[in-house]
Amino acid sequence: MSAGLLTSPQRHRVDFVATLADRGDATAVVLSRDTTLTYAALAALVAAAGARLGSRGGRRLVLIAAENSVDALVTYLGALHAGHVPLLAPGDRLQHLDRLIEAYDPDVVAGRGDAGWQVAARRPAAAHDMHADLALLLTTSGSTGSPKLVRLSHENLDSNAAAISEALGVRPSDRAVTSLPLHYCYGLSVVHSHLAAGAAVVLTDLSVVDPCFWSLFDEVGATTLAGVPHSFDLLDRSGFADRVHPSLRMVTQAGGRLAPETVQRYAALGREGGWDLFVMYGQTEATARMAVLPPDLLEARPETVGLPVPGGSFRLDPLSELDCGLGELVYSGPNVMLGYAESLLDLSRGREVDELRTGDLARLGPDGLVEIVGRLSRFAKVVGLRIDLDQVERDLASVGLDTHCVDLGDALGVLVGSPGRGDEVTETVTRRHGIPASGVVVLDGPEAPRLPTGKPDYRGMAELIGAHRRTARRADDTTAASAAGDRTEAVVALYRSLLSAPTADDTTSFVDLGGDSLSYVEVSVRLEALLHTLPHGWHLLAPKDLVNATEAPGRRRLHTVDSTVLVRAIAILLILANHTQLSVVPGGAHTLLALVGYNVARFQLTARPRGERVRGILRGLARVVLPSVAWIGALAVLVGPYDWRNVLMLNQVLGDWARWSYHWHYWFIEAVTSLLLGTALLMAIPAVDRWERRWPFAFPVTLVGLGLLTRYAVVVPDAGPYRGANAYVLIWLFATGWAAARAGTTRQRLLVSAIPVITVPGFWPTMPGREATVIAGILVLVWFPTARVPAFVGRAASQVARASLFIYLTHFLVYPPIRATSPVLAMACCLVVGIAYCTLWTWAEARALAAFRAWRGLRTERGLRTGATIPAARTGSPAGHASGSPRAPRGT
Repeated sequence: MSAGLLTSPQRHRVDFVATLADRGDATAVVLSRDTTLTYAALAALVAAAGARLGSRGGRRLVLIAAENSVDALVTYLGALHAGHVPLLAPGDRLQHLDRLIEAYDPDVVAGRGDAGWQVAARRPAAAHDMHADLALLLTTSGSTGSPKLVRLSHENLDSNAAAISEALGVRPSDRAVTSLPLHYCYGLSVVHSHLAAGAAVVLTDLSVVDPCFWSLFDEVGATTLAGVPHSFDLLDRSGFADRVHPSLRMVTQAGGRLAPETVQRYAALGREGGWDLFVMYGQTEATARMAVLPPDLLEARPETVGLPVPGGSFRLDPLSELDCGLGELVYSGPNVMLGYAESLLDLSRGREVDELRTGDLARLGPDGLVEIVGRLSRFAKVVGLRIDLDQVERDLASVGLDTHCVDLGDALGVLVGSPGRGDEVTETVTRRHGIPASGVVVLDGPEAPRLPTGKPDYRGMAELIGAHRRTARRADDTTAASAAGDRTEAVVALYRSLLSAPTADDTTSFVDLGGDSLSYVEVSVRLEALLHTLPHGWHLLAPKDLVNATEAPGRRRLHTVDSTVLVRAIAILLILANHTQLSVVPGGAHTLLALVGYNVARFQLTARPRGERVRGILRGLARVVLPSVAWIGALAVLVGPYDWRNVLMLNQVLGDWARWSYHWHYWFIEAVTSLLLGTALLMAIPAVDRWERRWPFAFPVTLVGLGLLTRYAVVVPDAGPYRGANAYVLIWLFATGWAAARAGTTRQRLLVSAIPVITVPGFWPTMPGREATVIAGILVLVWFPTARVPAFVGRAASQVARASLFIYLTHFLVYPPIRATSPVLAMACCLVVGIAYCTLWTWAEARALAAFRAWRGLRTERGLRTGATIPAARTGSPAGHASGSPRAPRGT
């Protein structure tokens, strides 16, 4: 009989799971102050879940898309109770789950779907040969390109749970809150150690920066909080040090090095607050934790990670080339894994590891305390990702690329001997390891330098690639400078290219050529690179006037940047920071909504005929809707969380306000669509168009007044549970931005300033931070049309602002699988993906316009040959006028 079909319950038993029912009426799981599960109730649910997974036909491999919920916990414990092998994976990383399913072909997949928590059997019986000692499979944080797993035994789980409980002194009266995900070995060990001690687990998926987290913490009397280093950064931002939580007894830290000064600061904070801090060290390969630094040693030895957990031991494997008290840290104990799994066949293998070579460079003090001082392996940190350089080389070799990889500090350097294959290297590394293209520097052609021993000279390679990188940057600067030439002609050429306006000349301004808020940022970035500074109102100046109004080219430390660029960039960054839980400063989207109104007044509602005004608004609307429909439509087809209402921008009209979910992710896009369409319809009415021209400031102020009827629920008293996402409730914000663009005197600016100061407070009564953000954003638009910032800040802000729509569209797919690991990395990936989509869309849009013009030119030529009448096209070229004033267009 194969090892995978052994049915002896003793071979498949995890003691702290098998004995849940023995603890009777003691509390096991806490969901709220009034909702708890006893151990007896939990045991019944676990047994039922195990039975549903099947008890005949062999042990099953159960992939669990984990989350911090009762369903996920019960399914996991049920699999262990029935002797099956759970594979825990993050439930919000769909691509990772797909790779695991493809690599390990699980018998059962459990996770949350549209109909709630689902346990789906993929076949009626077990299909895989799994070793009798195998109890659990966990992903390892060290693997970035393949579904590498850690194989853990039943003994591993029981021994480490007991050791952690003993080392921390966990009591049956303790209640540990799930501040970390269950699929993460540290978060899972919190559950194991407390269940093993007869304590309770408080289940929640709230972040420590969420006030609701702390309300729950205090209401249920939670005693234990676990965190990684980033958690302590979030605690600092959330005002943890200023609050008192009477039930808190213990704070534990693992998952990376915490700075000694931070250790001492939190130790002192714990002494004042009546709780203890435990610093720990561990790896997934040791079932979670190997060492604990008790509270009484924090002050004297904050740089260490402590003593081995009960039953474990450390030794140093000295380095052969020097004797300085350092060596590779090696751990032994009953919690050391069976080994790794990189394919389905590995699941049938037994123990292959008796001690764990941690890969960490360490020293052991005379008191037995362990101090980690570095890593032995060739790893690099690129945009927050831990990259195994040797693994990257192997991946590239698998596609026929002979390369050497080095760490450049902020990027991955790759030396490839085959000329002309740099793009292939970048694409492979980006696809397999998740590094953005900007984080890969490739040098192709030269032979790799070697040491006298014949081994690769990685230091020499790093110097070689670094020199190539610096040379390439200087060449780019020289090319940009020489391309300026005649600056007026360069501006005209730039307009023709970026605005797809072949009729542009030295008398046509940005606005004359149909420029809008989306093209404004990209054009301003390119113009600033060309002219080095831009005057306020440049978008209304003809190229010859614009060049005369700028300073002579030269390097300047500070550049003048349009404040709308900064507001847009900061707003989208606040959205990302809020959604990735890096900070709690909401309000970015509503600030952008006011900015939309501001830009409509600046770019579309100029002194042009009514028809051109309407067409300009509709063109701007199309530039929002088309990339949105393309992206959301692709998600609806490929990923599935959205439906046709989202794709057609009708969710606000036809959606269900009673359920706020991912279907409402794109409320902002729908609100902008509705408001722009409404503005176009208004301006299409001749009388309204005349009123707006006659009273350019009073008109938007009147719209503000009308919008306040819905803002204060005088009209439409029931606007749904999330009023802030309704377009008709937000008319007043849009119109306030419009009025800000029209305010030309100090009195008018004061009036516009008073609007948000008076009307925004109270709209989000539980979110004063959101209200402050919106007010500040509008006041910047009113009083600070430009800002002087360092050149690199201006360039970065311009790049982010230019892609802001695309970043907003894509970030809902990008950040969820990364947020728990690193909010900073999640933000960076959101920016990279959004900018990439912006670049791709801009390229495709330009190609489509070029193809359309070619088709139209061919049609015109054919019409002339056959004598057909072809309508004349508008040139859009303006008549001469005073510099800086809006221009009336010429006739056809």
